Amino acid sequence: MALELTQEDFLTPTQVKLLKDHCHALAIAGTHDRRRRPVRDWAIMHVALDAGLRVSEICALRVGDVILDSDHAAIIVRDGKGHKKRGVRIGTALRDHLAAFIAWKEKAGEATSSRAPLFVSVRGGPLTRSAVFRIFKANARAVGIPSRFSIHSCRHTYASLLYRASNYNIRLVQKQLGHSSIQTTQIYADVLSEDAAIAVDRLPQ
Repeated sequence: MALELTQEDFLTPTQVKLLKDHCHALAIAGTHDRRRRPVRDWAIMHVALDAGLRVSEICALRVGDVILDSDHAAIIVRDGKGHKKRGVRIGTALRDHLAAFIAWKEKAGEATSSRAPLFVSVRGGPLTRSAVFRIFKANARAVGIPSRFSIHSCRHTYASLLYRASNYNIRLVQKQLGHSSIQTTQIYADVLSEDAAIAVDRLPQ
């Protein structure tokens, strides 16, 4: 089935900031009173919003998949859609957060070997897709984000923001998202066309 998107599938920059600020604040409070879930959830949401990973890719991440080199920070997706491997470059903010998160995991007694899961359930088991969906819904609801959005909206939002930030470099967006076909990525360009925005403003008043 072809991907179909409209403007209602993307969070606005204001909504992204609200979500990040909320999750960050809960994580800080959780660190102080030793609650693990808010600290983990903030890291999950930051990866979703700043790396655009699919939910299944987030659940499958291992500690060794996070590359923290200052000049080449990335997340390695080892089994993406179509069983393809890719590297997703990440910015300084997410790199520093994940470095701190892994250090926190070690201090909290969680395994941090290269093959250890990056994100685990509160019981120490594998994190499920449904758990990630619930994490997004709970935090989105807390800041008033409409219920039509889901965790997958973070991927669409990441793509839209990256497309603009890269000066409309569609090939870069394709590589970061792991799309096998440029036609799939082109949908973002069509929905976010600056030509359309300019044209409607030029309509006779």
